Amino acid sequence: MDFSLSEEHIMIKDAAKEFAQTELLPGVIERDNKQEFPDELVKKMGELGFMGVMVDPKYGGSGMDTISYVLIMEELSKIDASASVMVSVNNSLVCYGLEAYGTEEQKEKYLTKLASGEWIGAFCLSEPEAGSDATSQKTTAIDKGGYYLINGTKNWITNGGRADVYLVIAQTDRDKGSHGINAFIVEKGMEGFHVGPKEDKLGIRGSDTHSLQFNDVKVPKENRIGANGFGFRFAMKTLSGGRIGIAAQALGIAQGAYELALKYSKERKAFGTEIGNHQAIAFKLADMHTEIAAARHMVMKAACDKDSGNNYDLSSAMAKLYASKVAMETTIEAVQIHGGNGFVKEYHVERLMRDAKITQIYEGTSEIQKIVISRSILRD
Repeated sequence: MDFSLSEEHIMIKDAAKEFAQTELLPGVIERDNKQEFPDELVKKMGELGFMGVMVDPKYGGSGMDTISYVLIMEELSKIDASASVMVSVNNSLVCYGLEAYGTEEQKEKYLTKLASGEWIGAFCLSEPEAGSDATSQKTTAIDKGGYYLINGTKNWITNGGRADVYLVIAQTDRDKGSHGINAFIVEKGMEGFHVGPKEDKLGIRGSDTHSLQFNDVKVPKENRIGANGFGFRFAMKTLSGGRIGIAAQALGIAQGAYELALKYSKERKAFGTEIGNHQAIAFKLADMHTEIAAARHMVMKAACDKDSGNNYDLSSAMAKLYASKVAMETTIEAVQIHGGNGFVKEYHVERLMRDAKITQIYEGTSEIQKIVISRSILRD
């Protein structure tokens, strides 16, 4: 077993770290307050290859591996989880889904622009009555011969207001259950497609989260992804990879909070010495460091499974479950170590704590991860 990074991986990690420190950090508090993320920073991430990390260069991507993607996600998430979730959705859910299951025509038309960062993508699965229970799709896509007619509502859609391309999961034949679901490519501006108000969220406030309405949206038949009835399987396979991205995001949030807490413990004094010299604080730091290291190994294991062509459903679910738990616990302790200052925005840890919570919810709640894990181990 070799736990060391290659020179190429170190270079990728350093490039992501430099971007996060020089470009993301300066305005991160203001963006959180204003609930906005500047388009120019998205373009810069595209220029660096962060929006199509694992996509083949012939489609405009960077052609890197999943480990590279995890390293990028961690470094961005240390500073700004709102930025990293944009990267995660565009890479794991949209670009991956199109490259793995799209037609050559779909790749040429959509993937090339998404992978380069020229366009941004969104993945549309969740609905008001179909979150964890993804089979209960109310959005319908009725086959009209040469096109499908889509009606329904999607919610909690990351990049919802700024995306150019939307991968929409909808029910075509309810009698067939999960086998009657399809996935479609919907373009911004299609008649009958409307973006709802932006959500006012607890965390990742800089990310663009909206509900979407589809009112008799005509989608050409060539915009269906895969064979008829492939939509549910498409969503599940895509989400397995997405969980690696969110696990890496959780890892980055935890590592960022830990680094801030460690720095603060060496500067803040109480009872005549730096607070890090007090066992109460030192033991917190020891637990944080240990749990983050364990989470990192799990995330890297899932990335290695994907890169090796192994089934990564189990390892990605385990990585997301554990890393998100570590992110939540670590950020809470980071606020505690900062004391009153931890409650103040300028010290960053309160934002990281708010951002951490969503990693236990989106792309499969922690409870859903436990279902995936338990089914796997009981089946074996």
